[in-house]
Amino acid sequence: MIWKILNSLSPLLSVALSLTANYGALAQNIPRIPNSVPTTVSAGNQITINGRTLPGAWLQPTGNQTYISDGAVKQLMGIDLLSSSNPSKQPIQWFSSLTNPITLNTKLSGGYRYLDISKLAQTAKWQIKANGNTLVIAAAPSQLRNIRLGKQPKGDRIVLDLDSATFWQIRQELPVKKVVDPDEIIPKSTTPANREWTVTLDTIADAALLAVYNPKLPIAQSTESPIQKIETVNNQTIIRLSVPFGKSVQISTLSQPNRLVIDIQPDAMVEKNITWAQGLQWRQRLVTLGTDRFPVVWLDINPRTVGLSIRPILTNVQTLTGTAPLIQTAQNYLAVAAINGGYFNRNNKLPLGAIRRDNQWISGPILNRGAIAWNNKGQFYFGRLTLTETLTSNNNQNLPIILLNTGYVQNGILRYTSLWGDTYTPLTENENIIVVENNQVTNQLPGGKTGINAIPIPKNGYLLIFRNETPKLPIGTKINITNSTTTPEFSRYPHIIGAGPLLLENRQIVLNGEAEKFGSAFMNSQAVRSSICTLNTGNLMIAAVHNRAGGGGPTLEEQAKLMQTMGCINALNLDGGSSTSLYLGGQLLDRSPNTAARVHNGIGIFLESKSGLTQNTKKK
Repeated sequence: MIWKILNSLSPLLSVALSLTANYGALAQNIPRIPNSVPTTVSAGNQITINGRTLPGAWLQPTGNQTYISDGAVKQLMGIDLLSSSNPSKQPIQWFSSLTNPITLNTKLSGGYRYLDISKLAQTAKWQIKANGNTLVIAAAPSQLRNIRLGKQPKGDRIVLDLDSATFWQIRQELPVKKVVDPDEIIPKSTTPANREWTVTLDTIADAALLAVYNPKLPIAQSTESPIQKIETVNNQTIIRLSVPFGKSVQISTLSQPNRLVIDIQPDAMVEKNITWAQGLQWRQRLVTLGTDRFPVVWLDINPRTVGLSIRPILTNVQTLTGTAPLIQTAQNYLAVAAINGGYFNRNNKLPLGAIRRDNQWISGPILNRGAIAWNNKGQFYFGRLTLTETLTSNNNQNLPIILLNTGYVQNGILRYTSLWGDTYTPLTENENIIVVENNQVTNQLPGGKTGINAIPIPKNGYLLIFRNETPKLPIGTKINITNSTTTPEFSRYPHIIGAGPLLLENRQIVLNGEAEKFGSAFMNSQAVRSSICTLNTGNLMIAAVHNRAGGGGPTLEEQAKLMQTMGCINALNLDGGSSTSLYLGGQLLDRSPNTAARVHNGIGIFLESKSGLTQNTKKK
């Protein structure tokens, strides 16, 4: 009898363990809370909802007010943010009227915008209490009264009838078997398998009701219902959906009576235009290109806004080796917004493109690839970038240094500074290494085997790496390094991020994969993509483009045309595929965080806000 009971519980235990693992993964992206929050304000970066602890930033300036970051409100509670033109007021929809929405006050603090949920919590009868770093929220679970399945002209619809409003979350699951790394660069002839999505509600349901809607056949064989499985675990109802490639999930809530509506359709994006902060607008809509429609999420940024700045951000400030989710890197810097940046080697986690910050080259460009440069006055420059360094010695040698602080492997002379890290480990066999301190050669070392010996990089100098080159720089030789860029305009800007290919210059498409050493397969593939561009208003746009309605992502030619259609003057393609990530205030706007790959670098947007609860952004 005991074994029968255990066997009957095993599916529920499995789901519970799965949820625990998911929340553990989320906990790796704990929001960073500003150090300068006044001591009279309670603040934290964890929220416990009905016993489940999740990452989320919150503030309690008084005992009667509770502010939660809008990213946490959206992700953890299912509260939808509606279009707005006033950054201090945010209309929301949560089992409420769309024509007369609830409006919450906002406060910008550090890298987050917080919503005052005090009145909403009182109306919904939530119990809220601060416990150290954690905000504890308790709400009675709703009762799931019925599940209704239907067909719409463009797909399936699932309606959940509830007795009261409830928290809900949605999550796209990773494919069981990932064939290609950069988020499925899908050839046109390939038809991918269905994707799994999970919708979780704080609601309970009778087992008999759930059994009616669980398919009797495995999902691969069942064509009648998108529902793969429904079960109730710990006062939560978990709905697993199988969504065909080319379609997505859109969730809305209705009141009187309370309903949660799940639509599965090819054009699931809801148009938004939210003035998130002064000089920062969050927009999303389907953009038409020929017969296709692409879901585009973007931020329109006014770089002339007082207190707004744009800077490259890196995963690790101590070394150029490493990757992390963009959401984590942005939170570490207290950036209000960010987009993934340039390319990198996913195996050894080293940069493969230009990174320049505050007039200092962190990593040099490669292969004449496209780049964006900017200053702190709201001026930008786009082009294909080459950095030329020349070594001049006192023994009358003039030697070209072809690469700087990069994971790209090429024969010739390369230079690695302390910005690379404390040490350099050979990337190829039998390199010859010259140690330079205070502009003088102090040592010569054999590199040996690839990836074995870590050579210290002097703080007051650098290493010269000779690959398939014989150095003629004896110890004691004095050295001088000069550099220049092609085009020279790049040298005039303190900040640069390189990626490529270049998409637009002066409104014209200038796509040239051959000039930037991109292969034809890469140029013609369909993939999720991210871009950065300037608009005729003088504003900057950072954008993520996902799979077209009913198909795959844009090709690079389509990406260039999309940027052109959206009014871009100059545009650059950034790293794409699974790296594509658009961050704003604690959330990814364009995808489920668990589907976004770790990235090496990005472009961060910072705001110094004026509210009494705000503070300057953290500079790194």
